[in-house]
Amino acid sequence: MAQWNPWQEMEALRRGIDRAFEQVGVPLPSPFQIAFLPGRAAREYPLVNLADDKDSVYLEALAPGLDPASMNVSVVRNTVTLSGEKPRVTTEVKPEAFHREERAAGKFVRSLELPSEVDADKVKAEYKNGLLLVTLPKAESAKARQIRVQVA
Repeated sequence: MAQWNPWQEMEALRRGIDRAFEQVGVPLPSPFQIAFLPGRAAREYPLVNLADDKDSVYLEALAPGLDPASMNVSVVRNTVTLSGEKPRVTTEVKPEAFHREERAAGKFVRSLELPSEVDADKVKAEYKNGLLLVTLPKAESAKARQIRVQVA
């Protein structure tokens, strides 16, 4: 049974609204890229590299300290969503005792638009040495085809 995630729904709605504004020529900054605290910049998590070749799209997500069982990778058409929870390393220190806290903990959701449509049934994900490696084979309809020209 699928579990409803209101944060994913709100993020999908926000992306749809952003795309609508961009289509009419009005680019908007993402509200999640604006920091709530002065002097601290909001960052997307996990940090990713995205590349492709003629057959697949490759995603590398920097995610040290995550429990692979807590991570979810979902694909819909040409969008991949990474979600999970990064646990707090130490629970013995109270939050008010920290002088500096740069290593975030908590739940995260990150959606990325892929350069082409992929075959969701053939996606493979592997967690190795703090990296989430996802191979997303391109859908047959998204692959370039060589068309022979007939000479008459």
